[in-house]
Amino acid sequence: MSTTTAPAPPRGTGAPAGARRRGTGDRTTRILGLGALVTLGLTAWLGLAVTPPDVVQGQLVRLIYVHPASATMCYVGFGLCAVSSLAWLWPRTRSPRWDALAGASAEVGVVFCAVCLVSGSIWGRGSWGVWWTWDARLTLTALLFAVFLGYLALRRTGGDFDSRAKRCAITAVLCFVVVPIDHEATTWWTTLHQGNTLFRSNPMIHGSQLATMGLSFVAFGLLFAWLTVHRYRVERLEERFETEGFAAAIAERRAEGTS
Repeated sequence: MSTTTAPAPPRGTGAPAGARRRGTGDRTTRILGLGALVTLGLTAWLGLAVTPPDVVQGQLVRLIYVHPASATMCYVGFGLCAVSSLAWLWPRTRSPRWDALAGASAEVGVVFCAVCLVSGSIWGRGSWGVWWTWDARLTLTALLFAVFLGYLALRRTGGDFDSRAKRCAITAVLCFVVVPIDHEATTWWTTLHQGNTLFRSNPMIHGSQLATMGLSFVAFGLLFAWLTVHRYRVERLEERFETEGFAAAIAERRAEGTS
């Protein structure tokens, strides 16, 4: 029986375990997380306890501190995914980092899109008497949710990295086309969904309600950034694990062959 001891993997090839110990948090994520926690708490307090109910919608108006901000972050996530995908497709800027950022931002965007759909459904039940109707804005938002779920599923398909990243990048750019159509749905078609609330000559919201709504955008923006940074780093760690884990496996097989 051979007593040869298998050599240790080269330095760096055993990094998956070390990478897991290191995690994805640092000073940046702590600042973002704390900022998100404080602003979300303040938004909840102002939205539920300080701001008055609406003359027409009553207490239901408090969803305005969740629904518009979640819809905006949904657009930001999908927009960042498309821009990152274009950066990956451009030969001069092609880098695995852009592919990882595209996947991370799309994943976070899908979460906010789900929040948008759920809060909108609750609002619609109180305002229109139904949980769902095939209104242009609602239908397009649901389509947006579905196509980016498909994009995330496509990212899990097999094949070499470059081929997968290329087809995913092209798909992300095509999926993003739905975003401007969804945003302009209330302008282009007659819909049940409320149109522009803020950017008009006679805004429909003001005072403490407007201030709290503005704070909700800051809070959701910080939450979006915190989630995206963490998800991006997880994506990079997964890539490193696959690459270095494969190298460690090859080193083991070679060691077995010399024993």
